[in-house]
Amino acid sequence: MRVLFLSRWYPYPPNNGSKIRVFNLIKQLARHHDITLLSFAQGPMSEVCLREMEFYCRSVHIVPYEEFHPTRLKALLGFFSTRPRSIVDTYSREMQTLVERVSASNSFDVVVASQIDSASYALLLRQMPCVLEEVELTVLYEQFACQCNLIPKMRYGLMWWKLSQFMARLLREFNGCTVVSKQERDLVGRIVPRYDAVVVVPNGVDVNANIGDFGAPKPDTLIYAGALTYRANLDAMEFFLRDIFPLVKAQCPNVHLRITGRYDGVPVERLALGNSAELTGYLDDVRPVVAQSWACVIPLRVGGGTRLKILEAMALGTPVVSTSKGVEGLEVIHEENILIADDPDDFAQAVTRLLGDEALRARLSANGRRLVEERYAWERCARQLEQLLYQVVEQGRN
Repeated sequence: MRVLFLSRWYPYPPNNGSKIRVFNLIKQLARHHDITLLSFAQGPMSEVCLREMEFYCRSVHIVPYEEFHPTRLKALLGFFSTRPRSIVDTYSREMQTLVERVSASNSFDVVVASQIDSASYALLLRQMPCVLEEVELTVLYEQFACQCNLIPKMRYGLMWWKLSQFMARLLREFNGCTVVSKQERDLVGRIVPRYDAVVVVPNGVDVNANIGDFGAPKPDTLIYAGALTYRANLDAMEFFLRDIFPLVKAQCPNVHLRITGRYDGVPVERLALGNSAELTGYLDDVRPVVAQSWACVIPLRVGGGTRLKILEAMALGTPVVSTSKGVEGLEVIHEENILIADDPDDFAQAVTRLLGDEALRARLSANGRRLVEERYAWERCARQLEQLLYQVVEQGRN
């Protein structure tokens, strides 16, 4: 197939969850199909980054992305729009022109719009089958549903109402869409009850890239791989350091936690780091510190999607302890390939048990690795997207 791929995130380097997904889906699709990439770019783009995607794509075109500014005139006018304010404020005439120019001089079988930010540009090409890749609704819905105070409840309620109404109209314009989990699929079904072209394409992991010698695991070491600039990660670490980690340290005084990822602009003074926890900052390659840890902790309480950090830890053979929220969307089994606990006492007990039980670590390590090989390799995930693309192209021909 000749695929026009529109992306909110420039996929290289694949250094956040959205980029990792787009990069690997394009990489896998490019094995059998002809990809033209039109992408927004955050900041200046190096020749190395451009060349990397040109290796997989027939051609690559970029336009600058302007971040959402809530006080800008367009954003303020968005209060009176039926579209979410961020969509109104960040709409790019430059991307619109690029889409029109590239589509006028090339022939495509299908358009893939990655995330909601790219959807409007795909709809400029109504004569082509269109797929909206990675619909995510859970984050905003939970922000609304979990509010107890009236004013925040009303604020997030308005935001959720506007997003759900917009998505209901939008999805009817697309021949199909993907979500990363069954939970997201159910939420789509609630806002568009008779829309049956929803396919679960989970996040995956590059299994082969996580084979090798990254160093021996170090006793009593824990890892949390996630940028604190993302609200869900910051909440997870506040929760862990305040309510769980002291209980772990009481049983394992030598325990040490490393938190990787960016934290610029984050109020890290709110974190009870002490002498047993450190912020490493962004690492070009996080695999060694994950592989050298005895356990990966995922104390997430909010957020949507499926957790790449869990899949990557499992691929490296690092045992995982997670909340139920953290494993949402993943086909994992407690005690077989992961430990799951939500209460702080239970979570701390699971961590201390894992640190003290070599046989348990070995079992979770082997079973976790087997799980990602069998179900979450990117080749398998991309095949599910590929099948949807074939389907909508065939429907367009009939």
